[in-house]
Amino acid sequence: MNLGIEHLPAHCDVIVIGAGPAGSAAAITLARAGLDVVLVDQHPFPRDKVCGDGLIPDAHNALRKLGVLDEVMAQAQAAGFVGCIGPRGGRVDVPGVLAVLPRKELDLILCRAAVAAGARMFAPVRFMAPIEANGVVVGATLQHGDATHELRARWVVLASGAVPQALIAAGMCTRQTPSGVALRGYVKNDAMVGRIDKLEVVWHRAVTPGYGWIFPCTGGIFNIGVGVADSHGQERDGKLGMREVNLKKVFDEFKRVYAPARDLMASGTLLGALKGAPLRCTLEGARFTRPGLLVAGEAAGSTYSFSGEGIGKAMETGIGAAEAVLAGGLKSAAGSPTASAADTTVRADYEARLLALKPRFDLYERANSVNRHPWLADLLIWRAKKNPGIVRRMSGVLNETSNPGNLVSFKGFRRLFLDRA
Repeated sequence: MNLGIEHLPAHCDVIVIGAGPAGSAAAITLARAGLDVVLVDQHPFPRDKVCGDGLIPDAHNALRKLGVLDEVMAQAQAAGFVGCIGPRGGRVDVPGVLAVLPRKELDLILCRAAVAAGARMFAPVRFMAPIEANGVVVGATLQHGDATHELRARWVVLASGAVPQALIAAGMCTRQTPSGVALRGYVKNDAMVGRIDKLEVVWHRAVTPGYGWIFPCTGGIFNIGVGVADSHGQERDGKLGMREVNLKKVFDEFKRVYAPARDLMASGTLLGALKGAPLRCTLEGARFTRPGLLVAGEAAGSTYSFSGEGIGKAMETGIGAAEAVLAGGLKSAAGSPTASAADTTVRADYEARLLALKPRFDLYERANSVNRHPWLADLLIWRAKKNPGIVRRMSGVLNETSNPGNLVSFKGFRRLFLDRA
């Protein structure tokens, strides 16, 4: 791991840009199939990543498919419920298969698994631009310090995260502004162990149009943060601009209105500074493919807008990109095909996989109304406390067996009052 740019080869089968969940998932899948994979990241590993760190069932499924679930769970804090807390203090605990593991540790496990599978990892190496020939991406120009290197490959998988620079350089960005923003910190507070043992998500007018969270990690450490969805939905002079959102103020308001957050911060020790990051949601903001190049993970908008969850879907898109390449007939070393019908097949396959996910992302965008109108959370929690069937449907949303739109659409609210079981 973390080989320098001077060790980069001249050719490989696939270059994966970004060693987060999406990129590492793609690299693991490709390398295990025998392809020559080069994985690069602009930061040396291990490295921090701003995230809520929550692993919901889709993440568990992807980690199991990648063969690293047991290793992840050996380091993670397991949890059995998401606590949903409304503005008036009402609460319902929704069961699910859940865990929390800081991204610094999760991403390192995934990156090591990619290397163990045969991928070669180079960092810190920055993607500068694609190499093109006759309109087809045939490699990438990479940089470390003043040194640059041209690496040729049959495919490039761009999994560079929410920051748009790599997308812009690759000609794939259709929206530079993010969909949302988040701020999080880690707090050490042994006294809160046991008091907060679920993944807590809090809605309140004071943090509108977003939410606050507290997720328990191991060792008496808690991930606490706030997220604001639709942070750049305000149009100015024909362009989307950022709404007037002060994340630090939102965080302070979260502490003011939610006593466990206030107590956690007051008697705990903040480990490092609060850190912010953009979110790219709803599978929007980027082209998914062009000849020779696939976009995966949060670069493709793989985060849910309502909940800010994105780790599982990022891995799904990375696996999907790799499986599309493999299904297209790319062979390792000898006999790699040139851009042809195989390229079209791979791109169509991958785009179909993402489009199959799009309806669920759209439903989460509809569910985003709870963030904008937190009284809806009060109503939902009130009815859920009276009706176990609603809690089962909420659990189904976590497990992706229920439609999130059915809980917060007009039709869904009508059902809240008609359902009796």
